[in-house]
Amino acid sequence: MTENQNRRVILASRPEGEPKPENFRLETGPVSQPAEGEVLIRTKWLSLDPYMRGRMSAAKSYAKPVEVGAVMEGGTVGEIVASRNNAFREGDIVLSHSGWQDYALSNGKGLRRLDPAKAPVQTALGVLGMPGMTAYTGLRNIGRPKAGETLVVAAATGPVGSAVGQIAKIHDARAVGIAGGPEKCRLLTEKFGFDAAIDHRAPDMAEQLAKACPNGIDVYFENVGGKVWDAVFPLLNDFARVPVCGIVSHYNDTELPPGPDRTPQLMGAVLRKRLTLRGFIVWDFAADETDFARDMSAWVKEGRVHYLEDVVEGLENAPEAFMGLLKGRNIGKLLVKVS
Repeated sequence: MTENQNRRVILASRPEGEPKPENFRLETGPVSQPAEGEVLIRTKWLSLDPYMRGRMSAAKSYAKPVEVGAVMEGGTVGEIVASRNNAFREGDIVLSHSGWQDYALSNGKGLRRLDPAKAPVQTALGVLGMPGMTAYTGLRNIGRPKAGETLVVAAATGPVGSAVGQIAKIHDARAVGIAGGPEKCRLLTEKFGFDAAIDHRAPDMAEQLAKACPNGIDVYFENVGGKVWDAVFPLLNDFARVPVCGIVSHYNDTELPPGPDRTPQLMGAVLRKRLTLRGFIVWDFAADETDFARDMSAWVKEGRVHYLEDVVEGLENAPEAFMGLLKGRNIGKLLVKVS
């Protein structure tokens, strides 16, 4: 990064299907100076998350899309390098939503000061931040795992999925993770303490899942959709709970998948088995934030919840890393070390 120059990754065009390099553009311009009441933040860490694919689309959703020509949005951790706001000082490390750029101005609203002595500051973008809280609140309010029950989660080595399985174990439930490839499956059992791991790339994935869940599935934390959902669906027990957090396998779809309409099959199962399927966005449960911060910090400190980080160096590499995220190339929380 060049001092007094601000690099920004711009949404150059809306993708059709999978995002491509030409959908992004790296621009360089002068660094703006803070006005009265503002601070200037130098980005240190940028979070890359699947939800960003939705922001690249103009389709109606729960949040406004990024406009073409605007900076790609994203959570960040940064250092305040200039302040004209009495609530913040130069040198403060803050959690913000500055997006894919080296520098950003803020009026201070929504900034949260971080203490590097308590935890590595980038964990505020991962296990101690939005992904961790997504796992915590989705389970607390929808999944509600009980001792002896079986929980299944896909994308299980990601920051949400890995936390879901470990929290389920804290509640004395059995955790089965689904991930792509032998290395990820090994990490699920050896690093994160899952009871079983299933490779979704295996041709007999559905049979393996059924064998790993001899008593059926009581909680399925949905991150993926697609063939994983097809394998899970027949195994759902009566009164099973399905927190729907994401369906990443469909984010690049440009048309409906082929085949018959299976809505009647789904709705029939919802009725007969008295299933609970509920979509949620993490901030639906913002009131749980204090409890999450207390519990997750303690679990990490006690070694009951472990985490992994996949770090990419350089803002200019964010687009490629993000495209890889949507294809499952990362292991753990994907972060860009900006400065």
